[in-house]
Amino acid sequence: MRIWVDISAPAHVLVLRPIVDRLRRRGHDVEITARDYAQTIQLLEMHGMEHAQIGRHGGVSRLSKGGRLLQRTAGMRKWGGERDFDLALAHGSNDLAIAARTLGIPEANMHDYEYATLQHQIGCRLATRVIFPDTVPADRLARLGAGPDKLVQYPGLKEEYYLYDLKLDGKILDALGVDESKVVVVLRPPPDVSLYHRKSNPLFPQVLARIGSDPRAEAVVLPRSDEQREYVKGLALPSVTVAERAVDAQSLIAKADLVVSAGGTMNREAVALGTPVYTTYGGRLGGVDEALIRGGRLHPLTDARAVELEKRREDGSPTKRDPDVLVEMVLGTLR
Repeated sequence: MRIWVDISAPAHVLVLRPIVDRLRRRGHDVEITARDYAQTIQLLEMHGMEHAQIGRHGGVSRLSKGGRLLQRTAGMRKWGGERDFDLALAHGSNDLAIAARTLGIPEANMHDYEYATLQHQIGCRLATRVIFPDTVPADRLARLGAGPDKLVQYPGLKEEYYLYDLKLDGKILDALGVDESKVVVVLRPPPDVSLYHRKSNPLFPQVLARIGSDPRAEAVVLPRSDEQREYVKGLALPSVTVAERAVDAQSLIAKADLVVSAGGTMNREAVALGTPVYTTYGGRLGGVDEALIRGGRLHPLTDARAVELEKRREDGSPTKRDPDVLVEMVLGTLR
């Protein structure tokens, strides 16, 4: 069977990698398209995933996003129309949802955050099958066009599946020049260009300033864009290291003492790897994060002074799940 996989954001490289690997092991022919956005292309190259690059991210404005969506979808339709695909797969790609529907290709679209409403009005409604974690209430998804006829839900976190066979680098701190004797904190800025995260997040700069000025700590900032990178570097904080390009974030999180992130994926990677984590996310919490907070596995942060800077007493115990569960859900799109 010929399968088309589209990767439109950095986090999706990790999510879809083990699924692609297992589909190929089963004898399926898988081809990948990718959007040039943040570290997506760098991560694909890091993981040796060959791909056809089509289009770029639309930036901050809705008008620009809409224009790039139309532009990229046209390129996707042309590329996909020249190949005889039986199935399409993405994690939140509206470009693929539109292209696959117009080309008559059944599509499975994965998601784990239900309040990206504008995105889901396209992706969920056009998809043949919609795949979500089971901590997201189904009634929230039915309103977006993902009713019981197309919705399937998996247990746990998507991060627990892609960490299943991921080899972690125990020397990542040395490679980055980070002093392991200090309290190592991984910091991830807010997703400034995301439509579902429009309000500014003043808490994150406050956390950055506090940790980045503390001689006991060493903060490693993983920026989402060149603009964020230059902003953080311009602060010249003494206890901050800024990643210059895509890094092995999962190995870094596993070795860190603490994670403070304004995004979703890195929070959940920390949870899955057993690393203490605070969230400074400024948008509406989805069902996955609500469940993690109720269970005491994710800690909401409202005051930078509340961050406890201390070394971990022991390594966390990672939680891993077999990605074959997700593979079966994807292939079930055709049943």
